[in-house]
Amino acid sequence: MSWEKFFLALFGFPGLLYAVPIAWLMLWLERKFRARMQGRMGPPFYQPFFDFVKLMAKRQVLRPSFDSLLMMGLPLVAVSAGFVALALLPVSSDSRGFAGDVVLLVAFLEVPSLWAVLAGFASRSIFGQVGATREAILSITYNLPFLTAIVALASSAQSLRLIDIAATPTGGVRVLAVLTLGLCLPVKLRLTPFSISNAEQEIYSGPATEFSGPQLAMWELAHGLEWVALTGLVVCLGFPFRTGLWVFSFILFAGLSLVLVIFLTILAAGTARLKIPQAARFYWRWGMGLAVVALILGVLPNIERFCR
Repeated sequence: MSWEKFFLALFGFPGLLYAVPIAWLMLWLERKFRARMQGRMGPPFYQPFFDFVKLMAKRQVLRPSFDSLLMMGLPLVAVSAGFVALALLPVSSDSRGFAGDVVLLVAFLEVPSLWAVLAGFASRSIFGQVGATREAILSITYNLPFLTAIVALASSAQSLRLIDIAATPTGGVRVLAVLTLGLCLPVKLRLTPFSISNAEQEIYSGPATEFSGPQLAMWELAHGLEWVALTGLVVCLGFPFRTGLWVFSFILFAGLSLVLVIFLTILAAGTARLKIPQAARFYWRWGMGLAVVALILGVLPNIERFCR
């Protein structure tokens, strides 16, 4: 990938100009569909944007200079990681990427979760610390099947380049691995039944409880970018949407991502929150089971070729 294409992807599509509006749209869809399923009206479509502007205009709570700098820096890093992760997605048919870009993508996708853990402890709040501890435990639980699915896809494609993985013909490995990635989306997005680290009825907002003003606005934007990046990853690896015309690729990519948002929201609104042991058993049993089968199917052809 040339620097020109990287900066175009970072600041254009699927980066800044696309990601910020679609992130607010996804946050609104999640709130609107959940409200309608609960018999409420829900907010207007511009509410996430107004919430962001309102939070940016609010005065921050006075804290020691180092604490204030740390609590502002953590969400900024999470937002930056979200933009870079989006720039790496192989959205267009002429995407080239570079060798090992899937490793870099996975690393940047993990930054918001890791920084949320740090933020919970940096806030010096008991609610933030409990939420951070839960987030750390869950990240260990879901990351193993998530990473195993990525390894299975890379092994099947015999490449660590995202565009090569995305261009691999659909087969058993691809179906099982993408299904595993889809199972990991609710917990990575902190949706019910896996909204354990930010359970409002128990620990308010978890790691973000003590954040206010622009700091909280940046966390909300980082969460919206997580929606865009994670649904985009599943769409890129699981659906053949690329065409010769970038307009149709854009429409299909955005449309399939929004369909995933609606599906995840319906799932969240129709389920109750699990406990940490229940969530761990689910991902160790079903997520890891699917990922291991996908990995075995992806590795077997390579072993056969090696034996020959």
